[in-house]
Amino acid sequence: MNGGPSGFNNAPVTRIIVIASALFTVVFGIQGRSRNTAWSYQDIFKKLQIWKLIVSVFGFSSTPELVFGIYLLYYFRVFERQIGSNKYTVFILFSIIVSLLLEFLAQWLLKDPSLNILTSGPYGLIFSSFIPFYFDIPVSTRFRVFSLNFSDKTFIYLAGLQLFLSSWKRSMLPGICGILAGSLYRLNVFRVRRMKFPEFIASFFSRLTWPSVGSTSPTGSSRNVLGSTPPYAGRQTATNYTAPLSSSAEPPEDSIATLVSMGFDRNSARQALIQARNDVNAATNILLESQSH
Repeated sequence: MNGGPSGFNNAPVTRIIVIASALFTVVFGIQGRSRNTAWSYQDIFKKLQIWKLIVSVFGFSSTPELVFGIYLLYYFRVFERQIGSNKYTVFILFSIIVSLLLEFLAQWLLKDPSLNILTSGPYGLIFSSFIPFYFDIPVSTRFRVFSLNFSDKTFIYLAGLQLFLSSWKRSMLPGICGILAGSLYRLNVFRVRRMKFPEFIASFFSRLTWPSVGSTSPTGSSRNVLGSTPPYAGRQTATNYTAPLSSSAEPPEDSIATLVSMGFDRNSARQALIQARNDVNAATNILLESQSH
């Protein structure tokens, strides 16, 4: 499983998060202030250092954390392609806000001196993303090493484990809070998975960044950019498509690459696209439903 050859195509919000994380980390690292990005609830509620909260959401505390964090953020762009940039923005805000609230509550309740200062970075978003990753991303390859079974998803879990343990308790707490936030999102607390921003707000992110390298997505796949119906909203809602297979409607390579980047087999992705008449969302639903049977 990989991120696919199409870079940030159909993932403008992910691009913004990745760039912001890299810039905040580099700028504060160059100035030797990376330790100052770590925060505690006293900084926010008593000293009113709101800037520290904003920086801590994006900037990592160290270069190793940045490397693993950017890798995971880049990979998890698959969810933006699945549910669309609009709903993915809701997912990001929900994950960040809920995980921060849980971290504040944990610091206040635990009174652990070692947790007075937490590491910085988009831990809430990253570890929240592991919930849909576990439930909704299929395994595409399995292999054995020294009698142990592995899959292509193993490398993502290992990168997450490295980030989770990078600063011991200071990184474990944000990681746990992120997982809880992702679980609440999946449980559809407050019907959050139905929420969407007005289209003019969602489209702002598309205009904010430069075009991705590579060919432009065709009409069939561009419908996946804003406000599309997500397979992530539940496999039970997937629709059965009965469009006849047609060899004349050969799927565009961009659409096949998008589905392959989600972890599906290339031939299965091609057949699903033919059946869905080159609609990436419909093809994704077909593939997810076939996985559940």
